[in-house]
Amino acid sequence: MKNLIVAFCLICFYCAVNPISAQESPIYDRAEDLLSNTDTIPDFISKTNKLKLTGVIYQSDGVTPAKDVIIFIEQPDENGDFDLRQSGDDRYVFHRSWVKTDEDGRYTFYTFVPGNDRRYNQMQQIFPIIKEASKPEVQLESLLFDEDPLLTKRCRKRLIKKGQEARILNIEKEDGMLVASKDIVLPEHTEPNS
Repeated sequence: MKNLIVAFCLICFYCAVNPISAQESPIYDRAEDLLSNTDTIPDFISKTNKLKLTGVIYQSDGVTPAKDVIIFIEQPDENGDFDLRQSGDDRYVFHRSWVKTDEDGRYTFYTFVPGNDRRYNQMQQIFPIIKEASKPEVQLESLLFDEDPLLTKRCRKRLIKKGQEARILNIEKEDGMLVASKDIVLPEHTEPNS
């Protein structure tokens, strides 16, 4: 009985120190009714390599546009460092943004090309998370940049071997802005066994 009381006290102490949140993912940090299919990342105006990241999200069949899917992205700054900020007890990446696809499955982010952190050999990356209504969020593989000097031939071969070459964004210049198109096909969700 004494061990049971000690265990109960430890659990209570742990829960008091580390409150459990059902919404740990940053995708829940913005109210869904405030989202549109276009958003701008903080500091966009001051960045040199402005980027328009746009595309269509499709249902798992790869043909039907997926309406009302939330896409969240976060990324390092132009030096490859994550600008971490504090709001109350929460820490978050400053360069982040949310959108919700329109009826045609379209979305657009106005962001910038992130830097790579050569100290840690980190490539230029954008980290996306998607969330369909009444389904858990899904963290996608990071988006990479074709012009990144750290994206070597060896890395490209590994991505191709894994079937992940679609992670690489090809950038074009349109009206003085860099533009990358990234279509996404939603993964098939399997229902848990009853």
